[in-house]
Amino acid sequence: MPKAPKTVKFKAILTKPAAESGWHFIPVEPKFGSRFEKKDGSRRVVCTINGAEMFQCALIPMGEIFAIIVNKAKRDKLRISAGDKVSVELTVDKSKYGLPMPEELQEVLNQDVEGDKLFHSLTAGKKRSMLYFIGKIKDVDKRIHAALTFIEHIKKNDGKIEYESLNNELKRPIF
Repeated sequence: MPKAPKTVKFKAILTKPAAESGWHFIPVEPKFGSRFEKKDGSRRVVCTINGAEMFQCALIPMGEIFAIIVNKAKRDKLRISAGDKVSVELTVDKSKYGLPMPEELQEVLNQDVEGDKLFHSLTAGKKRSMLYFIGKIKDVDKRIHAALTFIEHIKKNDGKIEYESLNNELKRPIF
């Protein structure tokens, strides 16, 4: 496999796979996508669309190509829709987790040795799911609540995530 370049730039068409589908993606040709190393089960990159919106993501294998999912918030912010030509810039994601670590979760991990050990024993994808969920919460008190709830959940479930139970625990009132 060729060494991943510092930056790969290309143009692509934002694609919506079916009229009834709500999701959109940017197709990435194999000549670009295969240059990024697969690590912990995925090819993690930092993607910049139209020189404006930068985000961490995975290159998702999709048949002969790779895909980058572009959510509604990003599409709205960039004012793009299916069929639009976009400029794409990809660089290697050198971050530890593939998403930013919320300060509130880091503080919980700093104070809870067992929770930290169990968090770090999760798969890379489960860690990213936790980081994404906590990181998207706007209210600081709710982020603290979610961080504490996640860590307590994996502690009481021997390092495993029981999604239905976790969902109910996250719905508990904060105060």
